[in-house]
Amino acid sequence: MSALFSPLRLRALTLPNRVVVSPMCQYSAVDGCAQPWHTVHLGQLALGGTGLLIVEATAVEPVGRITPGCLGLYDDATERAMAELVRTLRQVSPTPLALQIGHAGRKGSSGRPWDGGQLIPETAGGWRPVGPSALPHLESETPPHALTADDLAALRARFVDTTLRADRAGFDALELHAAHGYLLHQFLSPLANQRTDAYGGSLENRMRFPLEVFAAVRAAWPVHKPLGVRISATDWVDGGWDLDGSKALAAALERLGCDWIDVSSGGVSPRQKIAIGPGYQVPFAEAIRATVKMPVMAVGLITEPQQAEDIVAQGKADLVALARGLLLDPRWAWRAAAALGATVQGPRQYWRSQSALSRNVFGETTFGQR
Repeated sequence: MSALFSPLRLRALTLPNRVVVSPMCQYSAVDGCAQPWHTVHLGQLALGGTGLLIVEATAVEPVGRITPGCLGLYDDATERAMAELVRTLRQVSPTPLALQIGHAGRKGSSGRPWDGGQLIPETAGGWRPVGPSALPHLESETPPHALTADDLAALRARFVDTTLRADRAGFDALELHAAHGYLLHQFLSPLANQRTDAYGGSLENRMRFPLEVFAAVRAAWPVHKPLGVRISATDWVDGGWDLDGSKALAAALERLGCDWIDVSSGGVSPRQKIAIGPGYQVPFAEAIRATVKMPVMAVGLITEPQQAEDIVAQGKADLVALARGLLLDPRWAWRAAAALGATVQGPRQYWRSQSALSRNVFGETTFGQR
């Protein structure tokens, strides 16, 4: 019996297995609205038999987008586009759908990666980013607008509005983005947050705004639907956010009703020095799993079926999320099921593909033809 392909219940939602499609920005939206690219991209991933598909980071307001090509869910036009995307995916796949929502903060108004990824100035069609403090991501950049207390109250309301829109669009689950150097992570990290009010300084103060946002989103999100959080476990910079802070944050989130913690790392500082290797972030997930009772998701260079199986079977994490590996092979879960002696959901139209696998991974199937 494969641990990776065992079900997992999150509130009223049961995932058929522990393989997760990690949210992957596509930089292909128009004015925040999903496009045909998203339908094709997510459609092929939805057919791959994973337990959960998380749609890419989606901004709660226009200036919260990472790039002009990033998704948003902040007005009627973006909601209509998102709802249509969900309806289309539902017609072709039973895979549970989650949406990751967040705000880029001082990393907003960036160019698309293939255009260099640098800050787009207001004079070139960009916007002035915001942040917990007037500290730019790069020293050469214009400082962001430091959010006031009134700004923070308005931002909490925008997170709630996006949450309500996500529910109307039909998502099964929600993930709050507090990682990779974006706004909620910026509040957590002393490298980006040098406030002197109740939202800066001590660990308790730096956690305050992310926890307030989580509580507001949890109150607005239906009680039967799960809500998780992605965090960066460490900044990989001395004096930055670290694993001890992440453990404290995870425990606080669990008390507020968090249903899973998605453990990544880095992103807040160009000075980061990351020791990259296979499964390099799994030890962070394992350490946090020892702190909380809620499920923990591991990410980061998890590429092989047995590697993913061992992470779950050995209790290092409860879920395994893949990104680049699924871009390369959207049917990775089929291959993993064949290797691990498990079964997986697969569309009838593709049942013939079993001849290319080592065994029947779709369960009892018949395919007659005249």
